[in-house]
Amino acid sequence: MNTVDIIRNQIQELYQTNTVIHIDVFMNHPKVRATNEEAIIKGVYPHIFRISTQGKKYSLQYTDILIKAIRIAELEI
Repeated sequence: MNTVDIIRNQIQELYQTNTVIHIDVFMNHPKVRATNEEAIIKGVYPHIFRISTQGKKYSLQYTDILIKAIRIAELEI
């Protein structure tokens, strides 16, 4: 199992137990800037996961967590 699979499984577990997460996002495409925003996981798919925050919906990739463009507080140890 590679690192992306581990991240996907952790997000899947969050989605099944508590869909509300706290997220930091700093991305240019789509342009998203959020610090400690409350977000709701809307769906978990093989290559992306969907969130809703500030009334907007975004599709994010698991690799964005790996490269630290996204930080999810609930995944921190």
